[in-house]
Amino acid sequence: NQLSGYLLRKFKNSNGWQKLWVVFTNFCLFFYKTHQDDFPLASLPLLGYTVSTPDESDGIHKEYVFKLQFKSHVYFFRAESEYTFERWMEVIKSAASTTGRISLLIPKGGPVEMNGK
Repeated sequence: NQLSGYLLRKFKNSNGWQKLWVVFTNFCLFFYKTHQDDFPLASLPLLGYTVSTPDESDGIHKEYVFKLQFKSHVYFFRAESEYTFERWMEVIKSAASTTGRISLLIPKGGPVEMNGK
C-alpha cells in the first residue's frame, strides 16, 4: 500500500507547522521538502508506532490532525482535508497493525517472526 501527499508537521517546541511532501511505502514515511525532490529530508519507520487523534492534553486545536507515537517519540501531522486525513489514518493504521506480523525470510536460517516490540 502506498500513499503520498502534503502534510503539515508540527514543530516540537512551538506552535508552527512545516509543510512537507510525505510518501508512505514499505511501512515507512519519507519526508521531502516538495513533491519534486529526489532525496528525502528524513524517514520514519513505523514499526512499533501507534496512530491516533490528539488528546486534550496535547493542546492541539486544529482539524485533521493525527498523532504518531512510539514510547517518548511523538509526532503530529495535519492533513489538508477530511478525505486526506482519513486516507492517512487508514494506511498508517494498517501498517502499524501488520508490522507486528511480518515474516522475514533469512536465507540460511529459515523464516524469523518479528513481534513488533
